Amino acid sequence: MRNRLYAVAALAALLASITAAAADAFPVKPVRIVVPFAAGGAIDIIVRASAQQLSKELGQQMLIDNRPGAGGNIGAEIVARSAADGYTLVAGTSATHGANPALYSKLAFDARHDFVPIAHIAGVPNVLVVTPASGIRSLDDLVRQARAAPGRLSYGSAGSGTSLHLAGELFRSEARVDLLHIPYKGAAPATTDLLGGQISMMFNTVPVALPLIRSGKLTALAVTARKRHFALPDVPTFAEQGYKSVESETWVGLFAPAGTPRDVLDKLAQALERTLRDKSVVELLRQQGAEPQFMGPEAFARYVDSEIARWGGVVRAAGIKLE
Repeated sequence: MRNRLYAVAALAALLASITAAAADAFPVKPVRIVVPFAAGGAIDIIVRASAQQLSKELGQQMLIDNRPGAGGNIGAEIVARSAADGYTLVAGTSATHGANPALYSKLAFDARHDFVPIAHIAGVPNVLVVTPASGIRSLDDLVRQARAAPGRLSYGSAGSGTSLHLAGELFRSEARVDLLHIPYKGAAPATTDLLGGQISMMFNTVPVALPLIRSGKLTALAVTARKRHFALPDVPTFAEQGYKSVESETWVGLFAPAGTPRDVLDKLAQALERTLRDKSVVELLRQQGAEPQFMGPEAFARYVDSEIARWGGVVRAAGIKLE
C-alpha cells in the first residue's frame, strides 16, 4: 500500500514537472488567434497589427484565423472548446465578452467561465455624426430638437445589438429623448442613408467616420470616450457636455480557454505588453483610430466583468434580444 502511494506521488510530481517544463518552453509551435469577425474589419486589422510584433516577441508565428458569424459568437465558441494549452486564443471584444451574454438568449459558451483574459489590446470609440444639411450644429441643438418633436429624429446603426446601436441607447437614456432606431445590415448602408438624409444621425466608429468628417460631409457632435480622441481633438466628449454615462468603445483583447496554465498566460501577457510599447505597433493602431491600452490578466478580468454588467443593464433596459 505504501509503495503504491509512493508511486502515485512520484507520478504526480513527474506530471507537475512536465507541465512546468512545457510552460517554460511555450511556445514551441505557431499560436492560432481566432478573430471572430471578417478579415479587413477594424478588429481584424488591430489584431493583425499586434500579431506581427507578438510573433517576434515569442519566436513563433501568430496565425490569424477569421471565423465570423453570429456577432462573434461562432469564433468564440471554437476557442471555448479548444485545448487549454495556450496555442488557440480568441480576439474577444466588447461584443463577445461584453454585450452578447445579455443580447443572446442561447449561447454555446459562458463569456466569464469558459475563458481566461490574457490582456486588453486597444479600443476604438464611437462618434455621433449628423450632416451639415440637418442644421444641427451641436449636441445641445440635437437634444432640443429631439425633445421638441419626440420620435421624429432617427438614428441608424449597423444592426440591432451592435455597438453603434447600444451607443444610441446609452445616449437616448441619458439625454431622456425619444429617438427612432433604424437598424441596417452594416454601417456602410446606414452611412449612405445618413448622407442622403433618410436618417437624422448615427453613431459610427471614429476611423470609419473620420474621412467624411474631414471632408465636411459629416459634422461630429461628440465622441463616446473618456477623453478627446487624438484624431478629433476639437470634438468634445459626451461627458464634457453633461452626459457622463455615454461612454462606448469597440475594444479587443486576447482570451484563452479556461484552465490554461498561469505561466503560459503570463508569458503571453508580458509579450503583448512589450508589443504594445513598440512604436511601429502604436503607429499602426493609431492609424486605425485605435488607442493602444495594455491591461494584464487581473485588470482585464475586472474590466470584462464591468463591461458584461454594464452592457447587460443597457440591453435589458432597452429590451433588446437576438437569436
